[in-house]
Amino acid sequence: MKLIKIFTKAKCPKCPAVKEIGTELKKEGLRVSNYDLDTIDGLAEASFYSILSTPSVIIEDEEEREVMSWRGVVPSLQEVKQHLFRGFS
Repeated sequence: MKLIKIFTKAKCPKCPAVKEIGTELKKEGLRVSNYDLDTIDGLAEASFYSILSTPSVIIEDEEEREVMSWRGVVPSLQEVKQHLFRGFS
């Protein structure tokens, strides 16, 4: 199963919209990990992925390879789902 990683900051005006997408995906049983860039752990994970802006969303495959990402923008829920379910139909 693919994994969605969401990177946000408290004072980011676009971040609440991305958090809502993560909440919706979790309700559908998908794996979502949230990283707060205001914490050391969040910054460490963001550094690994070269995240330079928030919000950022990364989709990884089962081998933890990046499949798709949105950096500094808010994708639509439909866009994220499109990339999550690609190859499963």
